[in-house]
Amino acid sequence: MLAVAITTSSRCAAWYPPILIPCPGIRKLPDYLWHITLPVLATVIGGFAALTMLTKNSFLDEVRKQYVVTARAKGVSEKNILWKHIFRNAMLLVIAGFPATFISMFFTGSLLIEVMFSLNGLGLLGYEATVSRDYPVMFGTLYIFTLIGLLLNILSDISYTLVDPRIDFEGR
Repeated sequence: MLAVAITTSSRCAAWYPPILIPCPGIRKLPDYLWHITLPVLATVIGGFAALTMLTKNSFLDEVRKQYVVTARAKGVSEKNILWKHIFRNAMLLVIAGFPATFISMFFTGSLLIEVMFSLNGLGLLGYEATVSRDYPVMFGTLYIFTLIGLLLNILSDISYTLVDPRIDFEGR
């Protein structure tokens, strides 16, 4: 909502131009960075809510488990309980849910952000290809989004073993 308010008010105020017209010469990079901040913030904040809820619920579920009560009864410090017991198990659910959250945010949010900020990107390209029934371009954008999803799933599996060394994928 903030991004919509800023882009609609900036058309009148001209402090954030809605269309990217880069400055010539050395000022081109800061100009690109200035124009990309609001779309990046709108994309990140949209997906941040789902990831925050997933993290909160995961940690609250782990805090209520029996092994936490047992560790407290043994006299383990709260810091050790949090970092060595709760964090390891709670982050597994977050790591498992991150690729799906990121792909849904990236795939669905990219079209909205690109239309709102007059940007050319894969979301708009895929939408225009679908409307004009340009199947090779449509399948190409779908292929790129699928590759990104697969790479995120591979990174998720690798980070599983970093968070919890007990998990081993070699036996499968």
